[in-house]
Amino acid sequence: MTPRPLTPFEGMDIRTLIDEQASERGERPFLVWEPFEGAGRTWTYADFAEAVRRFAAGLHVRGVAPGDRVIVHLDNCPESVIAWLGCAYAGAVAVTTNAKSSQDELAYFADHSGAVGAITQPRFADLLASAAPQLAWRVVTDTDNGAPPGPVAAGFEPFTALDGDPAALPVRPHDPWAPFAIQYTSGTTARPKAVLWTHANALWGARLCAQHEDLHADDIHLVHLPLFHTNAQAYSVLASLWAGAAVVLTPRFSASRFWPISLKHGATWTSMIPFCVKALVGQPVPPRHSYRFWGNGICEPAWDRLFGVKTIGWWGMTETIAHGIVGSAHRKDAPMSMGRPAPGYDVHVLDDAGRPVGPGEVGDLLVGGIRGLSLFLEYAGDPAATAAAFREDGLFITGDRIRRGEDGYLYFADRSKDMLKVGGENVAASEIERVIAGVPGVSEVAVVGMKHAMLDEAPAAFVVPLPGHEDGLEARIGAACEDTLAAFKRPHLIRIVDDLPRSTLEKVAKAELRALLAAESPG
Repeated sequence: MTPRPLTPFEGMDIRTLIDEQASERGERPFLVWEPFEGAGRTWTYADFAEAVRRFAAGLHVRGVAPGDRVIVHLDNCPESVIAWLGCAYAGAVAVTTNAKSSQDELAYFADHSGAVGAITQPRFADLLASAAPQLAWRVVTDTDNGAPPGPVAAGFEPFTALDGDPAALPVRPHDPWAPFAIQYTSGTTARPKAVLWTHANALWGARLCAQHEDLHADDIHLVHLPLFHTNAQAYSVLASLWAGAAVVLTPRFSASRFWPISLKHGATWTSMIPFCVKALVGQPVPPRHSYRFWGNGICEPAWDRLFGVKTIGWWGMTETIAHGIVGSAHRKDAPMSMGRPAPGYDVHVLDDAGRPVGPGEVGDLLVGGIRGLSLFLEYAGDPAATAAAFREDGLFITGDRIRRGEDGYLYFADRSKDMLKVGGENVAASEIERVIAGVPGVSEVAVVGMKHAMLDEAPAAFVVPLPGHEDGLEARIGAACEDTLAAFKRPHLIRIVDDLPRSTLEKVAKAELRALLAAESPG
């Protein structure tokens, strides 16, 4: 067995970072809650550390042991940050689930992870109760991200029930290889995979992202992207925690509130996705603001001139923790590129034969690193999927295709043909196909992405019916998708067809379906 290498985080875990920052920067603001309804609040570094410790103590008192999994099913709110890092402080593993998940998806997350309990909000209480009745305990926040709550089902305790005495926390070693958290992410299988991070992964993401983003203690990072994804977790919150910066947290992105909140708090940094930028184009841009940088998938796009900001481009995945490819905070980048390979990663762009492509050529992106440090540890509970994600030489297979620029920069070319990017969310075509294939009357189905003005891509389903089952099939498929899939995964188009185009190997020729949709699109 190959011995584990020494890491930059020997003798450390997330407790180390939280405790050090509370000691060094105790009275400086860390978490600023800016709700759309209700009162805001600010936690200093000392306040936040105390809240996290008390949450961890509450878990310990109710018998949650190191390594136990806890569902955190919340939209952005202070409790989502406290619960996520509070689980890690206690040695438990937060399973941060997509708040848009359907009952079927949430039931799978709870069952597959073996969760012992859950934290949610009033709006999702009924959904969680029906999806995961086996949980030993369920806790609910007082509000829906600041908004007054509706009725809550029986069997839920208030969030304050997890408030314990930090003196009750047992002593345990600071182990960077201990499990930190799980995110479920779409892949090329029918069910999402549980990406397991270690504490070393979390610290790596905090340190690397802070460096890439040139974050300092006087920065103010506006967080509006969802906290159940890597972008908000590593690129924003953990990076700010490492740098000693402040986080201004909002319930979600709002085009009309973006600039007023940014100006109110003097925000200097934020992450963007194309959907957000498109929405902001219709809003008046203030003549002056405090932003130093925005982060996005591309460097220095044309909109930088409109908004008066420099955008640092990057590429990363849940599995890579931080940015494997990134632009520069201090030098001019090639516009529309993703940047250059980041230190700490072995980045390869290879052709179908496994040879490096030349400048101007497109190839498959593979990334090397250290499992449990710069790359995720494993897909929890799925050794076969973990093994399939890596080549024999240890390179991680990203599924993305990249063009090597003549200028040395890297440019995104295409993604795995069975992966869609819907408004910033990764969606596996196989997840949708699994649901549709189970509808009575369906003989065969193929799902591809079609262009969408705001979402970039939207799912489109081509369905071959069984003879005599055509009537009402589209409606039955729509109902099944509504019952089983999160809203962003549901097809925007369901087309009943006689057959599907085939390649020479009798596989469905999805490229032809995509070309058909592109030809029909007015743009």
